[in-house]
Amino acid sequence: MTDDTTVSRPDLEGPYVRLPDATLSSYADQYLDEVAAIPEHRATVGCVIPAYNEAETIAGVLDSLLMQTRLPDVIHVIINNTSDDSVEVASHYAGPHERRGPNGVQNTVIYVHDIGKNPDKKVGALNYGYSLVEHMDFVLGVDGDTTPEPDAVEALVDEISSDDRIGGISAIYSIDDSALDGPMAKFLIAGQRAQFSAFNMQNLLKGRNMAVLGGQFSIFSTRALRDVLRDSHQRTPWVKDSEVEDSLLSLQIKSAGYLTKISATARAHVGGMTTLRSLDAQQVKWNFGAIDLMWPGQRGDTRGQPFHPNLRLRWFEHMSMVINMVTRLMFLMLLLGSLSIDAFVFQLWWAIPPVIAILLNFRVARSMAFVNRRDYLFALTLVPAEIYMWTRMGHFVRAWLKFFSHQQTDNWAAQAKAERGKGSSWLYPYLTLLVFLAASAAIWLQLPVDIRSDVLAVGWPILGIVTVLQTAWMFIKASKRYRGFKA
Repeated sequence: MTDDTTVSRPDLEGPYVRLPDATLSSYADQYLDEVAAIPEHRATVGCVIPAYNEAETIAGVLDSLLMQTRLPDVIHVIINNTSDDSVEVASHYAGPHERRGPNGVQNTVIYVHDIGKNPDKKVGALNYGYSLVEHMDFVLGVDGDTTPEPDAVEALVDEISSDDRIGGISAIYSIDDSALDGPMAKFLIAGQRAQFSAFNMQNLLKGRNMAVLGGQFSIFSTRALRDVLRDSHQRTPWVKDSEVEDSLLSLQIKSAGYLTKISATARAHVGGMTTLRSLDAQQVKWNFGAIDLMWPGQRGDTRGQPFHPNLRLRWFEHMSMVINMVTRLMFLMLLLGSLSIDAFVFQLWWAIPPVIAILLNFRVARSMAFVNRRDYLFALTLVPAEIYMWTRMGHFVRAWLKFFSHQQTDNWAAQAKAERGKGSSWLYPYLTLLVFLAASAAIWLQLPVDIRSDVLAVGWPILGIVTVLQTAWMFIKASKRYRGFKA
């Protein structure tokens, strides 16, 4: 007797045979094998690299992209307005490339485009590249001096593919300080590394929501970009009437109903500014562009200003900078005023704010994924961090003055000029501070001693109250748990 049984089915003509369990098991194995053989959808990624005079760095960028655990499907290098050997260097990489790794064999193709004179500069190069990859699932924007960690592309693709609500994700940015010459370059890069780290951690702890998808190394959903074009009535994702094209696009993606995030793990090393002149130009451009977006009714007239969700953090940052300026200028002037009439008396509790500041700076340094000895020295000795803060204050003031003066300045050109070692605008904040202190001293010395004493009697308590509140806020920030994040 066998298990085969003939069974009649009213909905089928004739009998059918119920197969033995062993036979069914073999069919199950075959079915699973056939399902596994069905090719999975692999999201397509088009990489766009706008390059302007990047002959010294473009090779490193392309090498780092070709070493990724997940290669972009295509890489377009868009060289524009260049006066160096960027085209020649990049051309050595043009053509198909294959990489064998844990994920099997991967292929990509590098195209090098020299679009010559481009009046829209980086924005024009980005839009040119977008037109070449807009049919793909994602656009990866990479600056011509940014080198990602080997798993950065894979991490970004996995994260953005996991949630259709995400319109763009930025990598965690740091600056490689392994090859620096001179104390000034080392000081400025240490300050920028601390600045980047604090900014990254702030966004990581706020639900990984990112107000600015930095153009250095960010991935965008092409579907989100198409929605931006439709909602904003634009022909291209990036527009030329903003000093911070990446901030504006991030704001528009958010307005279109998408999330803008910072990656939890993808990291990239960006180019830093190694001179006071170039740092001033970059920071003034960034601050000026942010102010332009924050202030209602300015260029672009972006919907949602000035209380758009992506701009609230910017307002907070600018208000914090104002408080930093007030406390430091008040302390300096009150200190000099007290010394002028031999009324200065040191109080031990005045050491509390610097100690809390050192603690906060130390926490910022500890949060870095690639922290080194120079980062700890910058944080623990306090003086370099304080000098860097005064430098940032100068950039802040110059950006606001430029904005309110309605100067029609090409800040992109100003930054390029500064990076070539030209221009003297970076000196203006220091000269202005000297003139201000000299004028204040001249007025102060003309006042009677009793009036000077009364001013000090009122000024020191006011400064004390502000400093106590500021110190409490620093302590709260220094006490925050970082929940395993590394900036």
